[in-house]
Amino acid sequence: MRIIQPCIAIALASTLAACGGSGPSPSSSVAASKAAAASLPANASAEQVASHMRGNVHCPADAPAAPAGTPVDDIVGVRPGLTYEQAANAVMCSSPLLVVTPVTNRGYDIQTYGQTIRQGFNALLAEPRVEKTAQQTMHEMQQEFMDRENNATRHLQPGQSRWFVSTMGPPGKERVVSAAREEWFAKGKNPTMASVIQALTKKYGTPSANQDMGSGDRALSWAYDPQGRPVVGSSCSGIWSPDQGANLSPDCGVTIVAQVVSMRDNPALGRFVDIGVVDGAAGYKLLTDTENGLKAMDAARRAAQVKEAAKNAGATQF
Repeated sequence: MRIIQPCIAIALASTLAACGGSGPSPSSSVAASKAAAASLPANASAEQVASHMRGNVHCPADAPAAPAGTPVDDIVGVRPGLTYEQAANAVMCSSPLLVVTPVTNRGYDIQTYGQTIRQGFNALLAEPRVEKTAQQTMHEMQQEFMDRENNATRHLQPGQSRWFVSTMGPPGKERVVSAAREEWFAKGKNPTMASVIQALTKKYGTPSANQDMGSGDRALSWAYDPQGRPVVGSSCSGIWSPDQGANLSPDCGVTIVAQVVSMRDNPALGRFVDIGVVDGAAGYKLLTDTENGLKAMDAARRAAQVKEAAKNAGATQF
């Protein structure tokens, strides 16, 4: 079983990079985003920040759905198996203010042999850029450091959402292993708990488990084996929060988990929903194939160096 390390990588919205579905390469997108951030005025609206940082986004997203006869496994169009670019584009199409940043301190502990692999991205809503004093900036940096030390999560406000999408694969060909989204319902527009559960059931079917978490909260899950057959009482764990790590196993198929949290002053209304999807078997194979592929590439590189040395190296004198 392989596990994504559940480290938290939350970045300031003013530093987020963008990846478009058919835009420039990842490296050029990041460079362009940094240049765009530098060109922003000291004070900018959230819309201006998002416009500068999102890059080439093509909506509606052109991301393939699950093949006919297989479980519905997408969250607003984002599903295991999509390319990094397809997933990033689909995430940004879900909100005009969402911006994407590659993760740098979270992922699988694998031997990369010096290769750079994009192991996923966070997506947060852009925030206004406000010119700050040195003292304010220092205070924010200290707070961020304390949050990281305490493994603190970002607390969303009503109407906000965030994502974490995990990817794996050969450099430049990474694909989605898991995805998780948190959405807080807008103030005064909270849906009923019943309607949220009905919408989940309409999309994903009858859940494998539907648990009362107390205080009006509900946890629902849909589990399948690697052949796509529903499983009741599955021991395969899923994810529901962008802060969670994903377990990968060749014995587990698609697992979807949703947690619907109610308003404390009225448990019949929803406050926020967390939902995540992981394909354990496909993710396990992708991770294993990537490790083996990188190992083979490194072996080929070393063999070529030995061959070149035998041809061109000077004679050693003693």
